Amino acid sequence: MKIHPSAHVDSAAKIGDNVEIGPNVYVGPNVVIGDDCVVGHGCHIEGHTTLGTNNMLSAYVVLGTAPQDLKYHGEKTELVIGNDNVFREFVTVNTGTVTGPGVTRIGSRNYLMTCSHVGHDCELEDDIILVNGVLLGGHCRIETGAKLMGGAAVNPFVTVGRMAYVGGLTRVIQDVPPFMIIEGNPSRVRGVNEIGLERAGYDRKVIEELIRAYKAIYRTRELNRVPIYDMIENNGDSPEAVYLVEFLRRSLKGIHGRYRQSLRKG
Repeated sequence: MKIHPSAHVDSAAKIGDNVEIGPNVYVGPNVVIGDDCVVGHGCHIEGHTTLGTNNMLSAYVVLGTAPQDLKYHGEKTELVIGNDNVFREFVTVNTGTVTGPGVTRIGSRNYLMTCSHVGHDCELEDDIILVNGVLLGGHCRIETGAKLMGGAAVNPFVTVGRMAYVGGLTRVIQDVPPFMIIEGNPSRVRGVNEIGLERAGYDRKVIEELIRAYKAIYRTRELNRVPIYDMIENNGDSPEAVYLVEFLRRSLKGIHGRYRQSLRKG
């Protein structure tokens, strides 16, 4: 363990093996840092924050600060982070709230670029990229493999589906379907994320089925898409196409196309 003399690490904090903590870092009393983590210059980690193993924090990352929510009054809430994540300069992540699950969660192998922000009660799965300046409002869920390009701003309670691609500067106010590209203001689905799926090793047959599903759903003048969803499910297409339909059905239950808002406590 290497701790710079100028760092302040509370004696109650739990620090794993082979951790490096740079100059002018603050680590609070309720923080747990797993093995092989690197905490760069000027980072600030407070609250009930737990980091897994092999996480890399560049300079001035701020983790575990109180949620930016006027309903928060100092309740004990948490931030839980998995393994092998990269947090670049000036990334900020807040803890949860009691009106949500009380926990902000970040999975493993995620890459959060400079100045991106993860709001309270968000859930990030694995292998996600947030490019510079991406802003996630509270209670968002980002599913595995999603990529959000620079400056994208995501409304609270939005879900970004698996392997979705969100274009730069996109304003996201509704759930983003899995495997799709969404872009613009107002944002809309532009097509299937073919390149991302190919790079991730998806079979070409699966990609072709998703393209057919996209055309059936988004290139129709039919306002009621439920029969189209039924057709895709009944055709016995790939699990990915079926998941796309399941995701879209869930979004219909939410307020303004945001399923997670239907789960809101208050």
